[in-house]
Amino acid sequence: MPTLLSTKKLTLPQKHLLLNTGIGLVEYDAIGIKVLELPQNLNLQKNLIFTSKNAVRAVLPYLNREVIFGSEVFCVGEKTAALLKTEGFQVVECENYGKSLATKIIKEYSDRSFTFFCGKMRREEIPHLLKGSNINFTEVLVYDTRLNKKEIKSEFDGILFFSPSGVKSFTRKNKISGATAFCIGTTTAAEAGKHTNDIIIANKPTIENVIVGAVKHFKNR
Repeated sequence: MPTLLSTKKLTLPQKHLLLNTGIGLVEYDAIGIKVLELPQNLNLQKNLIFTSKNAVRAVLPYLNREVIFGSEVFCVGEKTAALLKTEGFQVVECENYGKSLATKIIKEYSDRSFTFFCGKMRREEIPHLLKGSNINFTEVLVYDTRLNKKEIKSEFDGILFFSPSGVKSFTRKNKISGATAFCIGTTTAAEAGKHTNDIIIANKPTIENVIVGAVKHFKNR
């Protein structure tokens, strides 16, 4: 029976995707999130950029309903967009990757000013591209990612990775070799590619699609 290691604890509906597949599951949280306080003198723009659900959750306690309903939001990821809409935000644009979102902003919203909420370990694509096109934006760090560097002594047929940080955390004390790395997207796969060539990228960058990809892989093997 193949066994998967998930570098993120899965929800019950996500675990149900593995029911009756004959695939075993071990899970742990490879990273942790520490929320940071927002600056008191923050000049919030109407146009907000979020790249993850973590950023949304970190900011929510600081925003009143007037700000939420009056904002226009640009975000990365369907799950991020779904959370934003649930909380009352108007999502104007949603892309699967930061580079795609920045490109869309440059092409269609270059006259706007933005507040960009992100984590300390955020990738460079969005700020680099926006700066290069003279888009006015303020970057606000709202959470920090902590690596849970844990030695895993068991061997697995596949490892589920959901972020570059998760790959970095796992590989601090473990090796991927011998297991297939199932990655949520291209940036996560690029980090995993530093340690293995046996990589499968999900069809869409969601946790569910990573799991489904792993199930299909072992079913067809």
